[in-house]
Amino acid sequence: MRFGGSLTPLRGLLSSRPAVIGRSFAFVRRLSSRRPAVVGAAIAVAVAIVGSTIAVADISAGSAAPTAIPTAYATGTPTPTPLASLAASPTASPTPSGSAGPSPSPSGSTAPAGMVAATTDGVWLPASEAELATRKPIAVMIDDHWDARPQSGLSMADIVYQGPAEGGIPRYMALFQTQAPPAIGPVRSARLYFVAWAEEWRAGYVHMWGAPNAMNRLAQDAGKYIYNIDGLRYGGKSGYMWRTSFRAAPHNLYTSYARLETLTKKLGGTAPLTTSPFTFEDALPGSARLVGGQIVVPYAQNDVVYNYDWETNTYPRTVSKEGPEIDAATGQRIAPSNVILLFMTVGLANDTPAELHKHRLDVQYVGHGSAMVFNNGLATSAIWTKKSQYATTVLTYASGPNKGQPVPMVRGQIFIQVVPTYVPARWTVGSTPAPEIGTQGS
Repeated sequence: MRFGGSLTPLRGLLSSRPAVIGRSFAFVRRLSSRRPAVVGAAIAVAVAIVGSTIAVADISAGSAAPTAIPTAYATGTPTPTPLASLAASPTASPTPSGSAGPSPSPSGSTAPAGMVAATTDGVWLPASEAELATRKPIAVMIDDHWDARPQSGLSMADIVYQGPAEGGIPRYMALFQTQAPPAIGPVRSARLYFVAWAEEWRAGYVHMWGAPNAMNRLAQDAGKYIYNIDGLRYGGKSGYMWRTSFRAAPHNLYTSYARLETLTKKLGGTAPLTTSPFTFEDALPGSARLVGGQIVVPYAQNDVVYNYDWETNTYPRTVSKEGPEIDAATGQRIAPSNVILLFMTVGLANDTPAELHKHRLDVQYVGHGSAMVFNNGLATSAIWTKKSQYATTVLTYASGPNKGQPVPMVRGQIFIQVVPTYVPARWTVGSTPAPEIGTQGS
């Protein structure tokens, strides 16, 4: 991973004191295949500090502009139903535009000599860095308000969840294991469903306060499944989080992986993550992948678009009016190797009377429902299942000869989009045969 010199001023602003480095920059030793460079030409990013704001001055991908978003399913966003009245039945899968293409085999792959696979995203690491492959994950709640963009740290997360929150503004939870961003944020408040997903990873959970049901869950857990890192307690003078001056609160709370790892260990989070809920495979050769394809998740306050890139075998993200999504801390285009859509029932939270005016949401995350898995330029229909509050969410084939078997992930970053059943997500798969060239996509 490479950092441009133009990012130095931004790094200074993201920290109110010297960055804690130590081994937090171990990510530079990772294999070059960890995050393939997006597009043939290098992404040019110039980050400028203008007055008290941060602006991405120029972003060019060296390729054609993203495909226009299809106009199908042009419907409004209805008001969610109170969740207590919703049944725990499977959710219906939206109709995709285009065929799903062939399903990849669920079989695994043999580890290269001297390499180990990370338990979060399956990426191969040198045996000398085996500790990173099973390191205790740390999950950070990250703001997605337009005043919080561009965010810091998302390009270095192993897994990122994005799901609904009140006001139609989605929220991120970024899970870090194998890389150590010097800046992560802006940090925002907890929601119960994100707490439940963090518990699946036995993670340190970083947030700034949260919804009453989320805070109650964290208090009940008391370190059994999750390690509660609340900014109200560990921000300010504690030194684990800090506020910047170039953004206004609440969109200006930041932290770093090195500080969070230190705190997580102090709270007792030292046990390694030795198993993964996912099955992993190496990427298909370029000749087995199609060219093109798009995924659209139109949240009310953020239209998220992925345009599949055949050369890098990734899904570069575009968000609302900001366009290509760039990590403010690294200058990297955010481009996961896998995109998962989990279709879930979403309704109004059963808040206390004093909190009802905030119109918080809850997600029916226990049970089962429809899902889509995108990797290698292909789309796979799946079923998500979470049997209990503390059980792991698993993804299995919905049909075909592999029905009921785990759907494999390609080794690399995973983005999980939690899609309310009333949000008209849509997708297409590529239809152009792979180029007959022996380059990086072969």
